[in-house]
Amino acid sequence: MKKRFADRLFYLIDWTMLVVSVVIVILPLMNVVSCSVSDASAVGAGKVYLLPTGFNTKAYEMLFHTQALMTGFFNTVFYTLTGTCLNIFLTVICAYPLSRHDMHGKGWIMMLFTFTMIFSGGMIPNYLLMKNLHLLNTRWVMVLPGAMSVYNMIVARTFFMANIPRELNEAAAMDGASDLQMLSKVALPLSKPILAVLTLFYAQGHWNAYFDGFMYLTNPKLLNLQVVLRNMMSEIASMMGGEGAGDMAAAQEAALMQDVVKYAAIVFTSIPIIMVYPFVQKHFVKGVMIGAVKG
Repeated sequence: MKKRFADRLFYLIDWTMLVVSVVIVILPLMNVVSCSVSDASAVGAGKVYLLPTGFNTKAYEMLFHTQALMTGFFNTVFYTLTGTCLNIFLTVICAYPLSRHDMHGKGWIMMLFTFTMIFSGGMIPNYLLMKNLHLLNTRWVMVLPGAMSVYNMIVARTFFMANIPRELNEAAAMDGASDLQMLSKVALPLSKPILAVLTLFYAQGHWNAYFDGFMYLTNPKLLNLQVVLRNMMSEIASMMGGEGAGDMAAAQEAALMQDVVKYAAIVFTSIPIIMVYPFVQKHFVKGVMIGAVKG
């Protein structure tokens, strides 16, 4: 009876903490969505909490009628898809050989990879490197510099070591399979959880890559969505004021509308990543725990 009471108490505390955590996460999201479709004066006065006040979609109309935003959106989709595919390819072809017990010198190679996690050249040397490689103001500058994360590679290596038995590779080798066939027909089909997690992590990183676009790109046709939204926030006052920008009422309206557009921009940039998560959710919990178990 004591054990059953302790279990019930544990489940009660567990569910209470879970509900509180969900509320802490959901309430700010509801507030952001409500503010994005509320009247600008209500948002500026702080009257919007969980439900919209004075339903208004003017902020979204401003976003979707801006050609630069659509260009930035498609650029970001390109950077995300291309960059994620390259990330997964390089991560797998590095992690799988390093997980094999018969690879010589893998200890030294891992030490070199780990060194890059601790020491880096810094922002200015990276910028000069991109300039000398003639990558500035090209699409590849948003893809190649972060082509692989060493941390993610180590997590993938740990997964291969823990979930791909040595005997399975030996059996495939006895059947005449090459190393490439072992990877493509044995290892990868068994690695869906870690591939799903890495895809989500890499895609989110590319989608939110504001600093890279801000530092390496100046061509308006190549800017990613985050930089375009930043530029829009800087120009929203003049967009709202128009010819009457000197009018105090127009300036006040522009300032209020700027806050609503910010909320709409947050929703607009978050939806694509949120829509991806349900497709990888079943693999996410298993894959994200891979690095927690060693040996």
